[in-house]
Amino acid sequence: MTKGYIFDYGGTLDTAGHHWGKVLWHAYERQQLPVTEAQFRKAYVHGERTLGSVALIRPDFTFRQTLSVKLQLELDFLREKGDWPVDEATFQQVHAQLLNDVYAGVLRTTAHSRDVLTQLHAHYPMVLVSNFYGNVNTVLREFQLDHLFNDVVESAMVGIRKPDPRIYKMGVDCLNLSPSEVVVVGDSFYKDIEPAKKIGCQAVWFKGESWTNEQYDETFPDRVITDVAQLL
Repeated sequence: MTKGYIFDYGGTLDTAGHHWGKVLWHAYERQQLPVTEAQFRKAYVHGERTLGSVALIRPDFTFRQTLSVKLQLELDFLREKGDWPVDEATFQQVHAQLLNDVYAGVLRTTAHSRDVLTQLHAHYPMVLVSNFYGNVNTVLREFQLDHLFNDVVESAMVGIRKPDPRIYKMGVDCLNLSPSEVVVVGDSFYKDIEPAKKIGCQAVWFKGESWTNEQYDETFPDRVITDVAQLL
């Protein structure tokens, strides 16, 4: 019997199951940046590694500010590598266009997620478990999602990152339920689904566009969804 939910945040509630790398790449395509996907992928990995090792994101940063930093790192990398040789004015213009493009999509997706989670919240306690930069509570307030969660377990604050199953055990403890009574919903098979199942939770894979072509056993999760509304 389901008595509570644990949700992932990034890639789940803000991109409808699609990997953030793919979301950003499609924005590059829409803005017609003259770079290849291979070049972008290197820039994306550089940006993520930098954010993971350098404290560039403050706790009070909104998601829009966080996204701005991400894009700045990627575009700087492309320009420095010579993949996208442009002047400063063009750089700033493209940065702004990408930022507005991606943020508009996040606003639409989080609004849909908020509608669905509001309905679930009327019946179940919910906890957020996220690998994030120390500002996820600010981001939740930005998108009016903060009131929907009984607690938030953020990797930057607890010192444990997915796929370590201990971070999901913390989420279960916050709900004061047994793992078998908790449904974990996430977009990452190996960061969300596998550790959730390892500690005995039910697991719902929010399947979107993946960063790789790796195939997963879709019978392993308890359920596969392509829209968060399918939880209702």
